[in-house]
Amino acid sequence: TLVHDHDDVRHAGIGLGRAIARRFAKDGETVILLGRTLSKVQALADELGAPHFAVECDVGCVDSVRAAFAAIAARHPKIDVLINNAAVYEPFLVQNATDEQIMQPMMTNFAGPIFTSRAAIPMMERGGYIINVTSESVALEFPMLSLYQSTKAGLERFSQSLMRELAPDGIRVTVARCGPMYEEGKGTTWDQAIAMEFYQKCVAAGIDMRTRPISHVNNVTDVFRSLIDLPGDVCVPHVSVEGWR
Repeated sequence: TLVHDHDDVRHAGIGLGRAIARRFAKDGETVILLGRTLSKVQALADELGAPHFAVECDVGCVDSVRAAFAAIAARHPKIDVLINNAAVYEPFLVQNATDEQIMQPMMTNFAGPIFTSRAAIPMMERGGYIINVTSESVALEFPMLSLYQSTKAGLERFSQSLMRELAPDGIRVTVARCGPMYEEGKGTTWDQAIAMEFYQKCVAAGIDMRTRPISHVNNVTDVFRSLIDLPGDVCVPHVSVEGWR
């Protein structure tokens, strides 16, 4: 099972990526962890122990993806599952956005899963699985998240097309649209003024994150386990995961 993410906000060393890696390792899968900062995913690989390992990879850089998958192929020529969990999640107003704030989510959130899928597909056999993690913000319009929710919406549309493309090869594709989740000790590095503006605009839009149900990342891993364990003649193109009281 190959799990990757981006280290600005989410990566295989924290949050959902880490929870999935721990769960699958416990279940007896061989887990390969991808992250832009090797030390962070390496720490998790060291925790999990052999045969699990980490590979440095910036999914938004096509050369980095090629190098990472070449390194993976040298040790494991076959990939059963690819989980694209990469995301840059940062609130901002477009009129104030820097070039990097615009380009980074486009490359990491959208192009990244395309790059990794392209690299992984030749290493997959019938029964292979690609899971693309998206966001509730595709349907629930959060203020100040135009780039984030647009790239996640694009990933959902790409996933639909990829599913049809890979159907003759017996490789399944699922979109996992996830709502809020928490992990002890995990926070953000957002500027406080921006965070407050984001929160106030959310409340004004009828989205009060203080009162919304939220799930624990460890419990969300059950969804990914269930998807992968489905019989070969069953496909779930889309699943939405929400917090519940």
